[in-house]
Amino acid sequence: QVQLVESGGGLVQPGGSLRLSCAASGVNFEHYAIGWFRQAPGKEREGVSCISIKAGTTYYEDSVKGRFTISRDNGKNTVYLQMNSLKPEDTAVYSCAADPWGLGCRTSDDLRRGGYEYDFWGQGTQVTVSS
Repeated sequence: QVQLVESGGGLVQPGGSLRLSCAASGVNFEHYAIGWFRQAPGKEREGVSCISIKAGTTYYEDSVKGRFTISRDNGKNTVYLQMNSLKPEDTAVYSCAADPWGLGCRTSDDLRRGGYEYDFWGQGTQVTVSS
């Protein structure tokens, strides 16, 4: 049984940093593309970043480029999202998801489809950026 668990969310002031973690069990993470998605109240879910299966190619939504960094530690079966220079508009519930076919992380355009290619999802972690 595949299980994804996010952690690392919280309250941070504008300009601050957080590192989110997505730990997996029941699956060998290195065989999956992994994506981070977020959903703010009243808004649709949007793709933030993803990392592909083998090459580890990374993609980012335009508003987070240069501020967020996705990485994976296959030995720990964990994917991270380092978030720097956080802004109030980054406030949302952040969820990680696993895509066994890699179709959700071939280009940056794949992030804009809301994650329908991803089969497994975590429960999400709240990120609040406020002074």
